[in-house]
Amino acid sequence: MKPQYSVPLALLAGVGIAAVAVQTLHAQATPPIYYIAEVEVTNLEAYTKEYAPKAQAIIRAAGDKVLAAGQKVTPLEGAPPAPRVAVLQWESMDKLMAWRNSKEFKEAREIGVKYAKFRNFAIEGLPPQ
Repeated sequence: MKPQYSVPLALLAGVGIAAVAVQTLHAQATPPIYYIAEVEVTNLEAYTKEYAPKAQAIIRAAGDKVLAAGQKVTPLEGAPPAPRVAVLQWESMDKLMAWRNSKEFKEAREIGVKYAKFRNFAIEGLPPQ
């Protein structure tokens, strides 16, 4: 390769590597959002047949990450949580709210409220240390 081309190509490669590094650092600096759901099921059979499969499919399609879910909840202090608890992780509050405001979520939730009571909240995670 001619020297007149090698310096500009090396410079261009360095800029590309730096851009990838900056994007990676930016992505790491954004703390995740955690969504906590407490569910008190009033009709387990209907809930598991009519609501849960639809809700789970919508959650997966929206791109969250399920960190914990189930009925093995151990109260440690204060008022006990609902019998079912789930903890989901989202990349951002915008993505979480897009899922919550989606037509699919709202349609599924109309089914869910027939068979359960929900308490949900979100909390921003801490930035990486």
